[in-house]
Amino acid sequence: MRTYLLGGWSVERTLWDRSSDARGTFTGVVRFSPNDDGALAFHEEGTMRWPTPAGGTFTGPASRDYILRPTDAPDAMDMTFPDGRPFHRMSFRDEASQDRHWCDPDTYRVKYSFRGPDQFSYSWDVQGPRKNQLLASVLHRLGPGGLGSKP
Repeated sequence: MRTYLLGGWSVERTLWDRSSDARGTFTGVVRFSPNDDGALAFHEEGTMRWPTPAGGTFTGPASRDYILRPTDAPDAMDMTFPDGRPFHRMSFRDEASQDRHWCDPDTYRVKYSFRGPDQFSYSWDVQGPRKNQLLASVLHRLGPGGLGSKP
């Protein structure tokens, strides 16, 4: 998994707040960079578009960082927050491709899908008293120079 993820990926994400039917997008780049301890640094940055209560659209920068740590299985990595707190396990294996994270008071359920050597996806189904959202992401490997993968 570590070798597969290394490098740059474009990301397209759709965001849907089911409670208000608000819909938005995130477009950006994810970089998986090696750390000295065998882990991967995950850095995502791009542009978020989200409807505002006044009827307009917020458009602005968004980013996030995680660390992916090796597990006892070569086809899985444990994702943590930068401060070391556990987040969830990432795997494409059918029996291990789903995980969840409780973020008080809501539950986040993730499902990963391997779509080929240069594409994968994941979706977060967020449910609880504060959130009712579906966030779906598709990542494509960036080729040399960050221009996308070559056919």
